[in-house]
Amino acid sequence: QVQLVESGGGSVQAGGSLRLSCRVSGSLDSSRCVAWFRQSPGNEREGVAGRSINGRTYYADSVKGRFTISQDNAKAMLYLEMNSVQPEDGAIYYCAADWRWGCGSSSWRLITVYDSWGQGTQVTISS
Repeated sequence: QVQLVESGGGSVQAGGSLRLSCRVSGSLDSSRCVAWFRQSPGNEREGVAGRSINGRTYYADSVKGRFTISQDNAKAMLYLEMNSVQPEDGAIYYCAADWRWGCGSSSWRLITVYDSWGQGTQVTISS
């Protein structure tokens, strides 16, 4: 059973930056799609950023130009660099990985694509 463990969450002022990390217990370089999702109270879990096996990256419109997804296969780590954060970015952030299907420009944001999830890390934005 592959395990994903997020870290790096916390409280940051609006306009600031934060870097989330996700440690993967399995082989990250064989994953077909990885992503970050977030969920705030009363809202559904939504895709924030995704990365397919061919290196293509995908972003939600709300974070495009501010967030960057990356991965280090040698360290089995997935990252989300968050810049110019806004109050609406506050949520629980989850990393996810898929070793079965792969993803594209539309499917990366589908929860059903991913077979492994982290437990989440809280991000709070203060104004």
